[in-house]
Order: sequence, then C-alpha cells, then structure tokens
Amino acid sequence: MRPLISTAFISLDGVVDSPGGEPGYRNSGWTFKNIDFLPEAFEIKGREQEEATAMLMGRTSYEAFSPVWPDMADFAGYKVMPKYVVSTTLTDDDLVTNWGETTILRSLDDVAALKETEGGPIIVHGSASLNQALSDAGLIDRYHLLVFPLLLGAGKRLFSTTDKDAQKLRLVEHEAYANGLQKNVFDVVR
Repeated sequence: MRPLISTAFISLDGVVDSPGGEPGYRNSGWTFKNIDFLPEAFEIKGREQEEATAMLMGRTSYEAFSPVWPDMADFAGYKVMPKYVVSTTLTDDDLVTNWGETTILRSLDDVAALKETEGGPIIVHGSASLNQALSDAGLIDRYHLLVFPLLLGAGKRLFSTTDKDAQKLRLVEHEAYANGLQKNVFDVVR
C-alpha cells in the first residue's frame, strides 16, 4: 500500500490557512512575515519532492498552486510527478496543461483505491478540508508538520473537529530550530 503523507505549515493553534500570502484574513502570509528564514528548517520540503512519487490535493489548493508552481524552480520536482485532485466539480477542461499528468478523483473511495496501486509515497499539500476528510476516513499514514511559533486564531485548521475515537501518533522525527520552528514527523498508529 502506498503511504499517504500530509505535509503542512501549521501554527501552534492548528491554522494552515493562507501561509503564503493568499487573501482571506488579516494574518495572511504568516509563514515568512513572522519568522527568520533558516534553510535547514525547510530541508524536509526538498526531501518531500525527492521521496514522493505523486501529489494529491483538493480543488481549492489545485486552483491556487497550478498557475504558479509549474514555473517555480523551488517546485521543479513536482512538475513531472503525477498529480491527483479530489473534486466533485472540477473538469478536465479546468486543468492546466503545463504541469504534467493530472487526474481528477471524485471521492475518498478513489483515494483509497489510489493508495492500493503500485508506487511510492503520495504527498498531500495544502487542502485543509481534504486533509480533514482523509484523516477522518483513516487514509493518512504520516504527517510532516513544520510548526510555527504563532497563535493565529482565525483560519482553516488542519485537523477536523469531528467527535471520534482518539488517533494515536508516533513521533518518528523532530527538530527545533533557532527561529522557533519545529519539525514534527508523526506516523499514524493503527
């Protein structure tokens, strides 16, 4: 089974919304506005591009990333990687043509079937609502979290507020950096 890895820039209070400056609320752009940049703190982002064999995202994140990421040198590893977008409304005509193979999945059952195919890790970028649904369905195998020492209050959260049984996680990698960032890599315990 292919592991599904959720990767996120996340505030200490769980907000993942608008980290890069997308409009939406007053703290938009919080990732680089409030933290000194240290390359070593972002090493995991390069490693994700090397290790992942496919990328999964929701419609909103696809629509935010697809006009920008295909031409960015920082994300060159993702250009040739197969991409999957979970959406009930997106059509093939909505897909960009300069970002490699992209397949639309219509349900979480389609994601579960994708996990059963041959291949390596599937990385999930952005996609707060999709992450919540994937987690609630038990489809996420690992979390790569860069935790920012900020309390943002408003914004979309990575984790759902669904009343469910506790989900145990196992910390498999961690590091704290001089700028206050923390890297936490958790495996989901089943």
